[in-house]
Amino acid sequence: MKKREMTRDNIATARTLSEALPYLQRYDDAIVVIKLGGHAMGSDEGMESFARDVVLMRQVGVNPVIVHGGGPMINRLLDKLDIKSEFVGGKRVTDEATMEVVEMVLSGQVNKRIVQAINAQGGKAVGLSGKDANLITCVPTNPALGLVGTPDKVDPSILHTLFRDDTIPVIAPLGAGRNGETFNINGDTAAGAVAAALQADRLLLLTDVDGVRGADGAVLTELSSSQIEELTKEGVIAGGMIPKTETALDALSYGVRAVVILDGRTPNAVLLELFTEHGAGSLIRSG
Repeated sequence: MKKREMTRDNIATARTLSEALPYLQRYDDAIVVIKLGGHAMGSDEGMESFARDVVLMRQVGVNPVIVHGGGPMINRLLDKLDIKSEFVGGKRVTDEATMEVVEMVLSGQVNKRIVQAINAQGGKAVGLSGKDANLITCVPTNPALGLVGTPDKVDPSILHTLFRDDTIPVIAPLGAGRNGETFNINGDTAAGAVAAALQADRLLLLTDVDGVRGADGAVLTELSSSQIEELTKEGVIAGGMIPKTETALDALSYGVRAVVILDGRTPNAVLLELFTEHGAGSLIRSG
């Protein structure tokens, strides 16, 4: 079946979610990759709400893929174990001791929490990392950073298999090196690479901010890639927003149809963005 893009225009007549759902059943082939940031996971109630939304997406025919982070959880365990971190250019060096903690937290604690939340809402989720089924193969990002990797190849065949079985993949951002190493991958980068390999209809970057802000401080609801580049040159886009917009531009360049940066703490943020006219964040397209 031919993929159809979910746009704000073609759901503009939907006034409520209940009105939108029957209409959106036509998008039964759409792939939506959701990056769930560690700061966006919030409370147990927030996780339950997010899981319910993801299950609803699957029920109306969307194929969701969750790629999660876990930075705050990793930091807490490193502190508890008294493992000191070194930083190069503001980025944490991932040595072998740190990598053991990273893998334990991401593939264990965080991944299984999300999987269990989705399954508890009636969905069927499976947790995996980029190391499974050769999903993500990495090269070192910078030797000075140790076991931090950049995706070199993404094989999404396992994800298509899970789609056919109505299963929701939940992916920890870890990858395998060509010499058997385990690499820690920036969550946004991993989500962008997966979305590009799947030629996703949407990449949703759920974070703890409500979108890209302009020079006046207001959230920009729709932007082009050229506008992103200009705002970055002007210094309007700065700090932690830069990696997210860079991920967006990379994903768009590889065929992802649109990227949205939105606040994952907002109730029903994913559904509001996909299934309502006004959306819930900053939508970025090529152009």
